[in-house]
Amino acid sequence: MSLTQIARNCARLAVRANGIRVITAQPQMLLHRLAMPAMCNGITQSILKTRSGNAQESKSWQWQTARKYSAKPPLSLKLINERVLLVLKLYDKIDPSKLRVESHFINDLGLDSLDHVEVIMAMEDEFGFEIPDSDAEKLLRPADIIKYVADKEDVYE
Repeated sequence: MSLTQIARNCARLAVRANGIRVITAQPQMLLHRLAMPAMCNGITQSILKTRSGNAQESKSWQWQTARKYSAKPPLSLKLINERVLLVLKLYDKIDPSKLRVESHFINDLGLDSLDHVEVIMAMEDEFGFEIPDSDAEKLLRPADIIKYVADKEDVYE
């Protein structure tokens, strides 16, 4: 959620609250809040039922908080394989017709060490975690990358 959307939501809540004091967080607290799991805050007016069965609005307002966690989509070896090969096919220095799971980046595909580093960086961007240099040196085939990502993400089939 962008800061503009947060400001709009606060304005809407203030209008709905009809004079209830709205407390805003200081900027350093707001940035800390954005790094935490998303929270959906809303003000609701409680509705009371009388003994005769009629609904009557109460003058009290209540805060309702709901956490919304986002999770990565579940991975499988097939999905990891497809994503790795797609990233490699989109890399301009790799000929897609020569690309196989067992192709060696340097011997079969003709990449140099700088290209290998760029491929590893593309894999880091694709899967959202950093690959240490000591591990990156060992990833010389798409099959090695697939196995590494599967181990890192605890995917076993």
